[in-house]
Amino acid sequence: MRWSFVFQHVGVLIFFLGLNLVFPIGFSLFYNDGSLSALVKSMAITVAAGLALFLIFRQAKTEYISQREGMAIVAIGWTAVGLFAALPFYFDGMFVLFADAFFEAVSGFTTTGASVLTDIEAVSESMLFWRSYIQWLGGMGIIVLTIAILPFLGVGGFQLYKAEVPSPVPDKLRPRIKDTAMVLWKVYVLFTVVLLVLLMFGGLNFYEAACHALTTMPTGGFSTNNLSVAHYDSVYLDCIFILFMFIAGINFSLHYQMLRGRPLAYWKDSECRFFVVTVLVLVLIVSASLFNSVYFTIWECLRYGAFQVVSILTTTGYATDNYNHWPAMAQMILLLCMFFGASAGSTGGGMKMLRIMCCFKFSYKELFALLHPHAVTRVKIGGKTVSDSVIGSILGFLVLYMAIFAISSVLLTAMGVDFVTAFSAVASSLGNIGPGLGNVGPVDNYAHMPYMGKWLLAWCMLLGRLEIYTVIIFLVPEFWRK
Repeated sequence: MRWSFVFQHVGVLIFFLGLNLVFPIGFSLFYNDGSLSALVKSMAITVAAGLALFLIFRQAKTEYISQREGMAIVAIGWTAVGLFAALPFYFDGMFVLFADAFFEAVSGFTTTGASVLTDIEAVSESMLFWRSYIQWLGGMGIIVLTIAILPFLGVGGFQLYKAEVPSPVPDKLRPRIKDTAMVLWKVYVLFTVVLLVLLMFGGLNFYEAACHALTTMPTGGFSTNNLSVAHYDSVYLDCIFILFMFIAGINFSLHYQMLRGRPLAYWKDSECRFFVVTVLVLVLIVSASLFNSVYFTIWECLRYGAFQVVSILTTTGYATDNYNHWPAMAQMILLLCMFFGASAGSTGGGMKMLRIMCCFKFSYKELFALLHPHAVTRVKIGGKTVSDSVIGSILGFLVLYMAIFAISSVLLTAMGVDFVTAFSAVASSLGNIGPGLGNVGPVDNYAHMPYMGKWLLAWCMLLGRLEIYTVIIFLVPEFWRK
């Protein structure tokens, strides 16, 4: 384990995070919003810290990345950028406690969208832009991780993702990852720009359109309004948000294939088909449950039902209605959506559709074996046989996911949080969704959570975003042995 190599790369991440503060500084100068001093101070500290780490460990060799080093870089790097991204919030006086600033920053970088701000519209323009921008950076970061790095670390079944998804997927951790990242950046930026233009056509000014485009594509969900996108009450904007949340929930390698002139790549991908069918079925069920109980026209049921289902299933977290007042069945389906999540290789969180689909197929195989004990059957995804080791890693991931969910929920209730709020807050944090049920519903926030509860939920956000194994491996004694 070359710790000098690990900290060298963490230093690079922190350094480039500091450079990115130039964008909110520009907004602060333009709006003269009073946050310039906090942003400049944060930039100086972040750039200096990153540069110091890099220079101290600059002699580290970089020919290859071992499995343990890759996991260490990912886990430590994401924690570090969360800490430094919190500095502008803290220095600007948005929060009295650093725990709140860290919670907001981690929620941003993990594209969770859970907030401890009680009055979003009272915050300066540059700080709200920084809040949106770190979600955009985090969304692209997780795409690069899931497509270029995690498949080779054996993290939670992403070996299966490597076999299922078409190029660009590199064969090894070599400079080709740079090519992969560049291609994905171009796709990501293209969709963000298109969304920004479409939002401006819908009546949003450049600032509002930019902030919402930067939080829609990473399925983040931060908004510049206290009422989220319900503030606009626009059918056109609802449709645009639904479309691009759905696009962001599909793996970006398929978008790359489509832009290369192969639109059938979507249909050929078994996970994409499963994702589309799941969305359609859940939208119809939720919309039907709303008819004559909340809304009295089919159009309204479809409009609000589709928005909430797509928003939570893709783990974006926008809201156009208070679903705390919806029928119990609709709320239960939304809660299940928090666990399912979007596609692997997308900016969405959750367990991922690929794992859910593989788990269903494995369960069916076991039932088939009971009826035909001598038959030789295999789990197949996209016509390819899934190895037992991959099945094992997927089942292990799901068990760990549910165990962490259960333990965290118990700990939160021990802090005095009611059952529904604790249950949904942990599910939302692990799945990187944002809003939950109860006192963390779509019109509420996390400001009332206990002090230690905020640290616990921030930890859950990191665990969920980094596929659990990458972080939890630090607790395994063998990780530290030579």
